[in-house]
Amino acid sequence: MKKIVLIEDDADLFALLKYNLEKEGFQLAGSQTGKGAIELCRRERPDLILLDLNLPGISGLDVLASIKADQRLAAIPVVVFTSSFLDQDRKKSFALGAQQYITKPDTFDGVVQALTQLPQVKAARKNLRAENGFEGG
Repeated sequence: MKKIVLIEDDADLFALLKYNLEKEGFQLAGSQTGKGAIELCRRERPDLILLDLNLPGISGLDVLASIKADQRLAAIPVVVFTSSFLDQDRKKSFALGAQQYITKPDTFDGVVQALTQLPQVKAARKNLRAENGFEGG
């Protein structure tokens, strides 16, 4: 896994996540609004989408529904990263196709750990290790 689209409206958190994810070796593209997020995902074709629910203009749940309704994007795993502790938001996120739901404030290590536990990320890391000659894939 290399490319992540980050959709987060908080400028400080966006910058912090971008810096730390790039430091971990991820390529990052991002949007701070829901409106531009769908087109960004279509253009970037990321390996993973990290999505806030509380966005200006279009809600994160609407963005998630649009992503999963688009044949070009539907298979991309989406991790919801939000300040919403509402059970209804969690349930709706999973019903719409989110792979994971992380509530803020979580530590950066918690976010990276959650991302690396996704099956797609594990498989990509295993393939990368095998390609580079590390034992055990």
